[in-house]
Amino acid sequence: MSFAGQHILIVGGAGFVGSNLAHMILAERSDFKVVIVDNLLSSELESVPKDVRVDFREGSITDDRILSKIEDNFDFVFHLATYHGNQSSIHDPLADHQNNTLTTLKLLNHVKDFRKIKKLVYSSAGCSVAEKTFDDARPTTEDAPIGIVQDSPYSISKVIGEFYCAYFHRQHGLPTVRARFQNVYGPGEILGAGKWRGTPATVWRNVTPTFVHKALHGMPLPVENEGIPTRDFIFVEDICRGLIASALKGKPGDVYNIATGKETSILELAQTINELAESRAGVEFMPKRPWDHSGKRFGSTEKAERELGFVADVPLREGLKRTIQWAKGNLKLIDAAISRHAKFMKPETAHSLAPSAHPL
Repeated sequence: MSFAGQHILIVGGAGFVGSNLAHMILAERSDFKVVIVDNLLSSELESVPKDVRVDFREGSITDDRILSKIEDNFDFVFHLATYHGNQSSIHDPLADHQNNTLTTLKLLNHVKDFRKIKKLVYSSAGCSVAEKTFDDARPTTEDAPIGIVQDSPYSISKVIGEFYCAYFHRQHGLPTVRARFQNVYGPGEILGAGKWRGTPATVWRNVTPTFVHKALHGMPLPVENEGIPTRDFIFVEDICRGLIASALKGKPGDVYNIATGKETSILELAQTINELAESRAGVEFMPKRPWDHSGKRFGSTEKAERELGFVADVPLREGLKRTIQWAKGNLKLIDAAISRHAKFMKPETAHSLAPSAHPL
C-alpha cells in the first residue's frame, strides 16, 4: 500500500487516531503532501507531526474560512473529526452536532463536485449499529440494521454521517467509504487533551488510557457493572492500516468494520493492565451506567479481510504493553493535560476527576 505522489487531507489529524495515521503515512518517506485540519478541541498541537510535508491548519472544517481553502487538489481525504465520546455528547448535544454532524455535512457538501478525489474515508462507530443488549454478543456485521434507539447523540451523529456518505455517493458520485471503528487504544492518546468540554469525560475519555494512567499511579481501577460489558479492542496501528486499506482498496459507497473480531470484558482488560503495569491496587466495582445499553459487542472481520485484505495484527496483550510503555514515557505530558481542567471543576465534584471506566 502506498500514497507516493499523492496529496492527502486529514480532517481531525491532530487527534489520537489522526496523528497516528499521519505518522504512518509519512513513514513512507515519499513525495506526497499531507494537509491536517484540526481545531484542537480534543487534541494537542504536540501531536501534529513535525515534517516539512505537513501543512497544519488550525480550525474547524465547519469554519468557512478554513473550508474555502480546501481546493480540488486532494487524492485522498480522511474525515476523522468528531466530538469525542458518548458522555460529552450527552452533556452537550448541540456541541456534538456542531463538531460531529455538521463537520461531516459541510465537508461532504464542499467537496461533492471535486473530481480529483479517489476516496474519502469517513470514520464511523461500531457502537451505532451494535445490538443494545447485555446478552451474549454476536459479531456485528456491516449489514446489521441500524436501530432507531441509540445510546447517545454521539452515536446518532455517527449514523447520520453514514447516511450522508451514502447519499453524497449516490447523488453526486463522491467516492465515500465508511470505516466503522471498534474501541481504539494505543500510544498517543493523551488524557485531557484539548479544551474543557463540561464534564470529567473531557479527561477520562476512554477506558484503556484511563486504566493505564490509574494503574501507573497505583490506584484501583473502577470497573462498572461488575466488568461484564465487552468490547472489541483494536490497536491504533491496526486502525490506521485499516483506514489506509479502506482508502486504497475500499469500494466507493460501501462500509467496512475495522475490528479484531475478538471480545474482551472490561474486567479482563482491567486485570491485564494491572498485571502489565505491576499494580497491586486491584479494581473497584461501581454501578452500571444508566445510559449505556450496548453492553456486549465485537465486530465481524470477514468482509474487511475478504475485500480489503485487512486483518488486525497486534494482540491485545502486546498492544497494552506498548501503550503502557508509551504512557510511562509521557506521564508529564499527560498529567499536564489533565491538570489544566481542575480549575473548571466545582469543589463538590472535584472527586470525579479520579479516573473511571468509560468504554465507548
